[in-house]
Amino acid sequence: MNTINLFKIAIKAIAANKMRSFLTALGIIIGVAAVIAMLAIGQGSKRSIKANISEMGSNMIMIQPGADNGPGGVRQDASAMQSLKIADYEAIAEQAKYISAVSPTVNTSGQFVYGNNNTPSSVYGVSPDYLTIRQLKIEDGEMFTEQDIKTSAKVCVLGKTIVDYLFPDGSSPIGRIIRIKNIPFRVVGVLKSKGTNSMGMDQDNLALAPYTTVMKRVNAQTYLGGINCSALTEEITQQAISDITDILRRTHKLKDATEENEGDDNDFTIRSQEEISRMMSTTMDSITMLLGIVAGISLLVGGIGIMNIMYVSVTERTKEIGLRMSVGARGKDILNQFLIEAAMLSISGGVIGILLGVGIATLVCNVLHMQTYIEPWSVIMSFGVCTFIGIFFGFLPAKKAANMDPIEAIRYE
Repeated sequence: MNTINLFKIAIKAIAANKMRSFLTALGIIIGVAAVIAMLAIGQGSKRSIKANISEMGSNMIMIQPGADNGPGGVRQDASAMQSLKIADYEAIAEQAKYISAVSPTVNTSGQFVYGNNNTPSSVYGVSPDYLTIRQLKIEDGEMFTEQDIKTSAKVCVLGKTIVDYLFPDGSSPIGRIIRIKNIPFRVVGVLKSKGTNSMGMDQDNLALAPYTTVMKRVNAQTYLGGINCSALTEEITQQAISDITDILRRTHKLKDATEENEGDDNDFTIRSQEEISRMMSTTMDSITMLLGIVAGISLLVGGIGIMNIMYVSVTERTKEIGLRMSVGARGKDILNQFLIEAAMLSISGGVIGILLGVGIATLVCNVLHMQTYIEPWSVIMSFGVCTFIGIFFGFLPAKKAANMDPIEAIRYE
């Protein structure tokens, strides 16, 4: 019996029970669609996060007070979180060889008020280099100057969200006096909008002011909340981190390890955007894999459904199998006939599932505004797996049919 005839017989058998065939393939359709949609959402989220991190500056280095105890580490006392001083920022600015920009950071939150309008937000005390490090731009007005920092001037640059809340009539805020935590600040500039990032955070809901102003006039503190730097290039980020570490250990008078003692641990933590990006990518890969495994379980259930229905089909067509064998069909032909039927159910379900999965991913992107990305390998893998499942789970029923005794099969009622 040639292959073409086997395909014709399989098509007739599937067409004879259209609803049963569709319900059998439904498990495969749902499984393939779920795998493709889940992987597309996972990959899209990963790309979105990496893009947002890149927008913040792929060569950005963040220095935070306190030792790095890792996740679940021992909670540090308040003094450990006050280890960064202005002298540290000045030492890095003067001595670091591999950085192009450096800015201290100190922030606080409070109510912003102008006239009858108010909104809660955060003010970040920084230097002008902060714009370069965070890739921010001034849309209107100008950035405060080094002279403003020296005099602790009460000036600020506002993000678009704050401007929209405090000046809903669309008037220019430049030159206006607003109050931040009841302290008057003159607005000298407005930042260009950056919108919302992939984690739902409004990147325009902030204000920038001279770090000396925030430290002395707002927070009344002598320590920094952190220091941000930009490496000359992304490739030399690790060299820049090593250089900064050496500088801070010197300024903090920390002893290096020797044969006699282990030395002092760092009382600061340094992170790079590259490191954060790598950690986020690893996390998203794990989540995507988990989603894929969960969705893949439905493929397995679909395969079991195919095996179940093929067993039913073999039982129903026992007489037909006996007649085919009695007129010369070999066991191999019967085996191939049922394998082709199982594979066709699985492959047709796979094709529909791929189209449905692509449709779901597109719908999620357009309606829920979540970034999705369909990897070509996920489509190929899903199609290959569903084909394998059809053949694998169809083999036992086909083997049962091929091993039937023709005489017993013809007598079967």
